Formats: sequence, C-alpha cells, structure tokens
Amino acid sequence: MIITKLKIRLYGDPVLRQKSLPVKTVGPAERMLIPSMIETMYQHKGIGLAAPQIGISEQILVADIGEGPVVLINPQIIKKSGSDKMEEGCLSIPGIVVKITRPNKIVVRYINEYNEPVQREFGELFARVIQHEMDHLKGKLIIDYASLSQQIKIKKHLKAIEEGRLQDLPQTAPIRSRIKEELNKEKGVSA
Repeated sequence: MIITKLKIRLYGDPVLRQKSLPVKTVGPAERMLIPSMIETMYQHKGIGLAAPQIGISEQILVADIGEGPVVLINPQIIKKSGSDKMEEGCLSIPGIVVKITRPNKIVVRYINEYNEPVQREFGELFARVIQHEMDHLKGKLIIDYASLSQQIKIKKHLKAIEEGRLQDLPQTAPIRSRIKEELNKEKGVSA
C-alpha cells in the first residue's frame, strides 16, 4: 500500500469550518486514506488528526497517545462524565494553545477501518484527543474556546497563519513533547 504525506490545512482554510459528512461505507478510498492520515500525524508529531485537517470533509479521525493508532469513523459520543482543564494545541493552528475544559471520560460509538461498529470508553488524554478531533468534524477549532482577552492576544498570530507567514510565528514544542511534559508535571516527574 502506498502511503502519502498529506498537507495539513491551516487556519483560514474554509474546509476547517465545514461540517463533515458521514462516511457511508469504508471502501478502498478510505482504506488508502487512513494509513496516510496516521503517517501524516506522526510526521507532524501530533497525537490526533481529523480528515478536514487534510482537506477532506468526511467524518474520519485518527489518534495515537502512545498506545498505537485508533481510527474512528462517524464517531458519536453517547456518554460523558467528569471534567478536566488542559492546554490544547492544534496542527492546523501552529503556535497557539488554549486551555479547554472537557469531560475526562467518554463512551464513543463509531465504525472502525474494517467497517465494524464499535463502542469504546476513552479516558483522560485519549478522551481529550478524541473530543478535540471530533470538534474538527463539526467545523470547530480550539480558538473558539478562547476567552475574549485571549482572542485579542492571538489575533495577529492568526493573521500570520492565514497569510502563510509561518516564519513570523513563535516556536513551540511539538504537541507530543508538550503533552508528555504536562503529564509528567502532574505525576511530579521532571522531563
């Protein structure tokens, strides 16, 4: 199977604001797309990637928090509980992080890459990643959670992304590294 590195769509691309369409059936096109999505996520040091982030308005997402990749197609949260607040970054909005409160345990119903229905519980970081990627499927971005004062602070940054001036952006650690650091802080371990 040929794996292709896909282009990450950045803030300002209209596909990021569109609601994704459900996948009718997992066919050859989806089976070719999924490994490329996973590889693209790894190459960009991400822990999740939704199809709109690569310009495809379909309800497909991939995630890997270090336990191996998981593919969710047409995901629906059927139960949620708990609450946790944590900084989130996004491959489509480089350099920006927003503290977001989300349920820390969810039960999701979805179809896997083999066209099989699945119901699975996700907790903590995995739950957060799934919810973040599901936001992309609804056309919602992390900046939509930002406070008014934070939106004002990041306005120039967003303009630079829209205009393709990525060299003007402050450098931040890759998402995987930042998450690992934050989890170690919570456990009292230094990186």
